Amino acid sequence: MHCRNVIATSGSFWHISDLHLDPEYQKSSDPLKVCPSAGTQPVISAGTWGDYLCDSPWILINSSIYAMKKILPDPDFILWTGDDTPHVPDEKLGDKTVLEIIKKLTNLIRHVFPDTQVYPAMGNHDFHPKNQLPVEENKIYNVTAELWHPWLEEPSIQKFRTGAFYSQLLPGLGPRRRIIVLNTNLYYESNNRSVSLEDPGGQFQWLQTLLTKASETGEKVYIIGHVPPGVFEKKRGKPWFRKHFNQRYTEIIQKHHAVIAAQFFGHHHTDSFRMFYDNTDSPISVIFLAPAVTPWKTTLPGVQNGANNPGIRVFKYDRETLLVKDIVTYYLNLTHANMGTPEWKKEYSLTEAYQIPDGSVRSMHLLVEKLMKDESQLQKYYRYNSVQYDNTFCDDSCQTDHIFWRISQTQSRDFQPTCERCRPSLARRLSFKTVPATRLGVNRRRMEGYRLGLFLPAEKPASEPGGSRVALSPHWVPPLLRGKQARRRERRGGEATQRPGRPAPRASPAVEETPRFPRSLQAREIAGRKRTGSPRKETGVVRPGAGKGRLQARRKSRFEGSLKEGI
Repeated sequence: MHCRNVIATSGSFWHISDLHLDPEYQKSSDPLKVCPSAGTQPVISAGTWGDYLCDSPWILINSSIYAMKKILPDPDFILWTGDDTPHVPDEKLGDKTVLEIIKKLTNLIRHVFPDTQVYPAMGNHDFHPKNQLPVEENKIYNVTAELWHPWLEEPSIQKFRTGAFYSQLLPGLGPRRRIIVLNTNLYYESNNRSVSLEDPGGQFQWLQTLLTKASETGEKVYIIGHVPPGVFEKKRGKPWFRKHFNQRYTEIIQKHHAVIAAQFFGHHHTDSFRMFYDNTDSPISVIFLAPAVTPWKTTLPGVQNGANNPGIRVFKYDRETLLVKDIVTYYLNLTHANMGTPEWKKEYSLTEAYQIPDGSVRSMHLLVEKLMKDESQLQKYYRYNSVQYDNTFCDDSCQTDHIFWRISQTQSRDFQPTCERCRPSLARRLSFKTVPATRLGVNRRRMEGYRLGLFLPAEKPASEPGGSRVALSPHWVPPLLRGKQARRRERRGGEATQRPGRPAPRASPAVEETPRFPRSLQAREIAGRKRTGSPRKETGVVRPGAGKGRLQARRKSRFEGSLKEGI
């Protein structure tokens, strides 16, 4: 194994994911014979460097690794988060083919980066049959462990053989820093071998033990894997983990977040990130999702524009604290490459593009706020999400998927949102398990005309004021929209107090009564209280026609007067 002592505070490393080599890709005149990974889809204009309907030809993967060497020739290490084989039916693969592809890509990386430490993880396509990764020793685990022997220490190799997960300390001087490589394919909803298991391979317990020891010894940790928790932002309601696995993983992160500097996953093929929050609405951890090298267009039903340009990325970090300082993504415009101008170019820098100080949890939470408030920033993020492939406008439904799901998906315990056109400013806040009224920043004007269907967790911790939370209806109205009196009552855990010199307002309906959601959200029209005439401050007497609007009351008065006059 090749190690290099590092002393300087700042360092850099590569993260690559989802290479998906298609060994049979060819530039053919027959659109049905270009690549098996396109399935039955005809590939009309296949190019030398690949096609958006196909997985990566060898020339594309080879180009990406050499581009890494040219851009950053001497990284501290490389994160390689799996998925090496093409998207083809299982009958077109086998143990032999899977291992040949893993070997070919491993040899390429070792040849280009002979002195660089690599931390590889297995993807759901790195097994046969795909997705069905087991929790016991097998041929593919054993052979892969031998292929990765130059990078892994002996204890890591032994652990990998039995479950394809392991942990190693980062080399170098200074504070202890650790890489934890997970086999999250065991939690994948398509893995039928682990469906009945509570803790497949004992990985959850192993992870908790490592994080507990890290806390005791003052270590900082990076967690990497292939399949991330949560759902796919391009397909609403598409989870990756089974529900109980997602809940267990989230609980571990919430408990041990202090030692976790960042998390790195792939699988989506998109450039994205995910946030974790605690029960007090505070950001605690972030997952960075790397774009894929393969340009393959997903075949998931309902996903539009599901392809991407090939992408690779550099992380700049603090070697002592593992703080992510910046992320620089490089990409190859596949269309331009096939026209004869292949060039890996810088797409964007995280700190430059979004004007945030670094890639810390706080800064990424600030980025979420920017995406909610600034449409131009959202459109920029949307272009980056597909690595400049999809340049269409991100409409309301798109905003819901890319902002609402970005935050809520990791907090999935008993929470199934059903909003169709909820604005991000509200949806983002309602994604937490608890919704403090004091921090529910909603722009009412932006919310006008949008109907929400929301469901929050049915339980509230007994330690919180108010005891257990009642189940809320799909048309539950957020505290901020129920008026100041309701917010004041909830904050104080008791009855609302009346300000001196003001008449008592109409009481807001209790949450248990499930007030009917208003047809439109106007500045003065909120749940359970239709727009009324303003009370007279000096007497507290409500004007005639209250509850029906001033204009309606005025018309009624004129009509009654006309009757008296006999007109």
